[in-house]
Amino acid sequence: MPHPVLILTGPPGAGKSTVASLLAGRTDLGVHLESDLFFHFVRAGHVEPWKAEAQEQNTAVMGIVAVAATGYADAGYFTVIDGIISPRWFLEPLRETLRAAGHTVAYAVLRAPLEVCTARAVSREARALADTAVIEQLWREFAELGALETHVLDSNENSAMAIAPEIMRRLAEGALDV
Repeated sequence: MPHPVLILTGPPGAGKSTVASLLAGRTDLGVHLESDLFFHFVRAGHVEPWKAEAQEQNTAVMGIVAVAATGYADAGYFTVIDGIISPRWFLEPLRETLRAAGHTVAYAVLRAPLEVCTARAVSREARALADTAVIEQLWREFAELGALETHVLDSNENSAMAIAPEIMRRLAEGALDV
């Protein structure tokens, strides 16, 4: 049975990219699709994705991410989409595009305390996002997930090396399907 397309999300500094890279490397064919990179392709008219006026841009970019993920999954790759994919904004359209293409979709949220996420995000060399107010705003998108709380993994107490096999176990059980 093929792997579902995995949406691996959480706030900045939660460890998404580290875990996504580990996951994509655990299979014979694996792709770590960094959705943040797709925003950098927009040169003219770019709006920072966390701003309210970025909604139209964000919707277009996430649609393109879904098409790219579908292409990899169609080719037989275990596809991990890494990005800040809030259930309030982009989970549903991304999931529906992937489902329409015939793919099962899984959703995993990495979460650590705000102070930890902030410290990690601002200490990065690239520092693409160092504004603590924005980090907090994005962190709050994942603070209370209701029915999706069962999709949360603690990335403060657990290392990426411990989280990756836990995600694979939950994927095999269907516990992360959305």
